[in-house]
Amino acid sequence: MPGGYGEAMADPSDLLIDRTLVLLRHAKAVPPETMPDLDRTLSDRGRADAAAAGRYLVAQGIEADLVLCSPSTRTRQTWKYAAEGGATAADVWYDRRIYNADSDELLAVIHEAPAEARTVILVGHGPGVPWLADELALDGTSPERVELTRKYPTTGLAVLHHQSRWADLAANDCDLVSYTVPRG
Repeated sequence: MPGGYGEAMADPSDLLIDRTLVLLRHAKAVPPETMPDLDRTLSDRGRADAAAAGRYLVAQGIEADLVLCSPSTRTRQTWKYAAEGGATAADVWYDRRIYNADSDELLAVIHEAPAEARTVILVGHGPGVPWLADELALDGTSPERVELTRKYPTTGLAVLHHQSRWADLAANDCDLVSYTVPRG
């Protein structure tokens, strides 16, 4: 009898379970000339758009087990206002490697997500976030896929599903469920 007394239980990280990855580019920030890049804050529009992203996540029924966020002020504020819009997360990790990362560096951060996490949101920057979304999404011609490759502005948000372990996630492993640019 499977799972009976004396038999080894399967490691949950080995099970192929549905996982969701949300790739969120930070919301609109003040111009770079006004302060050091790492310290740039969200503009009024950026705060409204980040809250709209939070409302979008709620409307889609997305509740994060983990948020991986760049430590920049604008990404931290993007998540803060998304949460004020209703988005939820069991835990938030701020990781310096996300700041100005390319797609390979972002993927390395995602690989470290706990195996038991079913939904991970990464809040980062362009061009790394758009590049990663394009790399992970299976090739396709859906309107969302075409739009994602054409333009991924501030507050661009891609929802991807896959069944890989986080540690094994690779190019073309994900189905693009939705791509939107929430505006407040």
